[in-house]
Amino acid sequence: MQTHLADWIRDTPQGIEADAILRTCVHCGFCTATCPTYQLLGDELDGPRGRIYLIKQMLEGAEVTATTQLHLDRCLTCRNCETTCPSGVKYGRLVDIGREVVEARVARSPADRVLRRMLLEILPRRALFSSAMKLAQMVRPFLPGVLKDKVPRASKAGTWPAPRQSRKMLALAGCVQPAMAPVINAATARVLDRLGITLTESAHAGCCGALRHHLNEHADALDDMRRNIDAWWPEIEAGAEAIVMTASGCGVTVKEYGHLLRNDPRYAEKARRVSALTKDLCEVLYMEREGLERKLASVWPADLPKRIAFHPPCTLQHGQQIVGVVESLLEDAGFDLCPVAGAHLCCGSAGTYSVLQPVLSKELRERKLENLEAGQPQAIATANIGCLTHLQGGTARPVQHWIELLDSRLAA
Repeated sequence: MQTHLADWIRDTPQGIEADAILRTCVHCGFCTATCPTYQLLGDELDGPRGRIYLIKQMLEGAEVTATTQLHLDRCLTCRNCETTCPSGVKYGRLVDIGREVVEARVARSPADRVLRRMLLEILPRRALFSSAMKLAQMVRPFLPGVLKDKVPRASKAGTWPAPRQSRKMLALAGCVQPAMAPVINAATARVLDRLGITLTESAHAGCCGALRHHLNEHADALDDMRRNIDAWWPEIEAGAEAIVMTASGCGVTVKEYGHLLRNDPRYAEKARRVSALTKDLCEVLYMEREGLERKLASVWPADLPKRIAFHPPCTLQHGQQIVGVVESLLEDAGFDLCPVAGAHLCCGSAGTYSVLQPVLSKELRERKLENLEAGQPQAIATANIGCLTHLQGGTARPVQHWIELLDSRLAA
């Protein structure tokens, strides 16, 4: 694709990156076949190729309009198109750049501004969000259905093992997961403890930065990333083997710290080190799978579902390009996995998308659940707190993080 970027963007870091990405696109259109919003709406501008054209025109000096904003807002940033693209177009980075430009040039409605500000002020602040979630859980029976779907029932984490192992790894608590599903990191700590690994959380690490980044508060997102690096650095210098991510949405972002902070002279090298150490939980356990298999109980727990449908989050299969690893671990542990049609497609959660684009999000969820439930599973498993909560809001079947199943299998 030939480009002629405008003077105001051409020689900036964003312009240089966008120009390189645009030039890799060959207009083939393979991406439209796997784009969830294009499948729903059938509009070229609601597919990756159309959005790439919009961004190109904007960066070349064309007028930026509310129409451009609408089509970029509708993108899930699922990055399915990146997996499909034969030319390696880094669409996720391009749409981030495009959205930042649009945000600076197109005013939003007062209602939209208020909603986005609420999300930015509440979700990344763990203490504030936890307090709000506890209150919502107390009044959950009285909430209207649309809100009740987003408030999981209160649950307990269970025991977190004492730090007794010589091998050490770090975990990110994150912003919303501790309040919505505290069992996930605790279950991870129990599983790793059985493998001779102590898992710890840093009290000063918080939101990974993804939420602010995808809502176009890029400077604040970079501050989130710097804070986490500072929180982890003493443990990294002390020999922590890995930073374990139990939410694939956080994992894909932390793995990109090195790129996102590449122009920061104080943090660039540290960010590269953090990204290199960051592993999704399934990557860690796959490396430890022989020890894991030796720890499996001989008796299957009576209350543990065996027939499972697994939903691989977009941030795992498209963002991190990890495919089939969780499924392999579950099958090795004795679970029966149902075949799932359209496993590559997004469930509609996509961070704050389910709040900002509720109609499209709900339709994508219905399609996803239809495919997940076609094999009559006893439970649905996934690898990201956003997907978990979103899917659970549309089904009576239990939806769990896959590490919960593995923890129960080992504890029998």
